[in-house]
Amino acid sequence: MSMNRDTRRLLQRQGALGADGAPARQPRQAPAPRPKEERTPPRQFLREVRGELRKVVWPTKPEVINYSIIVLITVVVLTALIAGLDWLFGTAILNLYE
Repeated sequence: MSMNRDTRRLLQRQGALGADGAPARQPRQAPAPRPKEERTPPRQFLREVRGELRKVVWPTKPEVINYSIIVLITVVVLTALIAGLDWLFGTAILNLYE
């Protein structure tokens, strides 16, 4: 593996490479068992959801209108572009096989 001096030094500091530049063998660790989590009651879940939704920054009405207009214009332009290319290629193929 080719690597520059800085990368080699970084890997040696992290313990991934030995002093000679060979990969260092690291003992394989077994994953720690997950502790059994208790289920959240529905009432607490809904309370936490409401709390998180209060933190959301909702767009204003003018922002929603502007974004909707941008999306509609983009959809119309892309639809026209695809329809034009479809017509162009269709005509070209029909003329090719006449």
